[in-house]
Amino acid sequence: MEKKKKVLIIGVIGADVHAVGNKILYHAFTEAGFDVVNLGVMVSQEEYIAAAIEANADAIVVSSLYGQGELDCRGMREKCDEAGLKGIPLLVGGNIVIGKQKFEDVEKRFRAMGFDRAFPPNTPPETTIQALKEILHVEDDEA
Repeated sequence: MEKKKKVLIIGVIGADVHAVGNKILYHAFTEAGFDVVNLGVMVSQEEYIAAAIEANADAIVVSSLYGQGELDCRGMREKCDEAGLKGIPLLVGGNIVIGKQKFEDVEKRFRAMGFDRAFPPNTPPETTIQALKEILHVEDDEA
């Protein structure tokens, strides 16, 4: 019996219209063996959550490039918990804060908001794929 692929919900949160990175991640995650539901750009927290419930998703991967990620992501863990997605892995990456800030500080703030991982700008897709495999307990030969 073939194992069910892990399902990821991806998209670009808030009023962000940066589509290129989203497409790159979609292809990289798909090639890595994940079943990917791509919500595109300008995605609300509620849209991520509704899609995760509908697809019975294993993780939500949030992208943001316009610097407002911190505001756009605030309260997302609580909304996931309230919607019945308690403990679903939340990952975020990109240019997720305004200005130059030490990424260790940014990561601490996102972890405090309930995100499992936060990635700085220009993180290669392979890094995120490896983190997803660790979080979702996926062997390298399966997703």
